[in-house]
Amino acid sequence: MKEKIISDLRALGVREGDSLLVHTAFSKLGKNVDPTDVIEGLRGALGEKGTLVLPALSWANVTAADPVFDVASTPVCVGFLPEFFRKMPGVMRSVHPTHSCCAVGYKAEYYLGAHAQDITPVGPNSPFRKLAQDGGKILFLGCTTTPNTSVHGIEELVVPDYLYGEDIVYTITDNDGNTYTKKYHTHGFAHTEQRYERAELLLSPGEISRGKVLAADCTLMSAPALWHKVAEALRRDPHCMVDRY
Repeated sequence: MKEKIISDLRALGVREGDSLLVHTAFSKLGKNVDPTDVIEGLRGALGEKGTLVLPALSWANVTAADPVFDVASTPVCVGFLPEFFRKMPGVMRSVHPTHSCCAVGYKAEYYLGAHAQDITPVGPNSPFRKLAQDGGKILFLGCTTTPNTSVHGIEELVVPDYLYGEDIVYTITDNDGNTYTKKYHTHGFAHTEQRYERAELLLSPGEISRGKVLAADCTLMSAPALWHKVAEALRRDPHCMVDRY
């Protein structure tokens, strides 16, 4: 199964040495799929100089009512595979109460190490923005492109009127076991529905590809192209990535 995953990823456009951010819908890969095989297949396609990054978002678990985040134990709220990955030996996690990422590989420390400095969900030190600056790719493994967290970071560049909500003070325990409080500007999205799949229409064939990994329909995007073209679109129309109601 691992070799089949590698072959499918190669056909999609994943290359050795890539930095790859992966959004997942694990159940779409098929029956009796071993999650360890999936992670090993992804790492095998990236090779020794590649880096695998998965969102480890916890916004549903770390809330205004319970604003406590422990990098070592707070569970992920965006699916089975990211939570499985978080618990694997050697996997690192960035320090952010709601929008952390986990990573392993050649540039894991580069992507994760400064995330604690941010005060917004997808700020200048987030792995999502660093991926774009570093020429990385984004894989939607079995899921649509609507849950594209990177677009939140692009919105933070333009700051449309729906973006920010309340400020929250979180209690955070970091990788060294230090506990402290910190105020963050959270996202609001009042009276909007996110329509991030529209970003696909902005990308040229060389910047986006589609195919299958095992039984899962997949989309692969260039992170730099996504950030550049969505930012341009938002500057023309700040509501182009959402529906208002």
